[in-house]
Amino acid sequence: MEVSETTYSATVLGVVNQKGGVGKSTTAVNLAAALGEFGQKVLLVDLDPQGNATSGFGLNKSQREVCVYNALLGTVGTKEIIEETDSERVFILPATIQLAGAEIELVSALSRETRLKAMVDEVHDEFDFVLIDCPPSLGLLTINALTAAEGLIIPIQCEYYALEGLSKLLDSVRLVKTHLNPSLDVFGVVMTMHDTRTRLAQQVVQEVQDFFGDKMFRTLIPRTVRLSEAPSFGQPVTQYDSSGKGARAYRELAKEVIERV
Repeated sequence: MEVSETTYSATVLGVVNQKGGVGKSTTAVNLAAALGEFGQKVLLVDLDPQGNATSGFGLNKSQREVCVYNALLGTVGTKEIIEETDSERVFILPATIQLAGAEIELVSALSRETRLKAMVDEVHDEFDFVLIDCPPSLGLLTINALTAAEGLIIPIQCEYYALEGLSKLLDSVRLVKTHLNPSLDVFGVVMTMHDTRTRLAQQVVQEVQDFFGDKMFRTLIPRTVRLSEAPSFGQPVTQYDSSGKGARAYRELAKEVIERV
């Protein structure tokens, strides 16, 4: 990776929800790509052992010798594993299944909750945004993300039980805020898989709006076939279906994110 001559000061945002299947990695990948389109230099940190964000940008996980796991354990430097993506101004710290072992190996490690923060601090002045795609759990990897982030983007699916389990996440946020990261806060909540044809979707949006107030983004991410297909082609939807509803929605979300910063 080439070190930029421009001085940046990254806004560090964790994309988090311990509930799986809510569009977390989809949001991390497509928001990163859309921010890049608007001239922002973005680093996406794939902190999920499933590596969906890594494959979402077309990187082959099985052929990687080093990934974010190695940097967390301190065996390689952060800059050594940053890779360019095919999306302009978007870089990635890739993940492989090796990362699954990090939860266990970090348990006895010194400064185990702040490993990711130290990594982000290394490159903080080279990006406009650092987005962290968190695993769907509240383990040590997610705690690392909460400690490193200034704010959290929480994707919530427009389906029944949407708010179920969020109290545990918000409890974890409060604990990390108290003990490890006083500046942590919810940056925004984004509604995903929105289907305008169902009354339930409208009810869930209203329920989340009542709970989070102005923390909820105005942009609603639609449920579309193209958005679901894009990862299997190793492209963000902004490339795979540039003029489609999904791509337009993530560009609108990127605008809102930039406005809030």
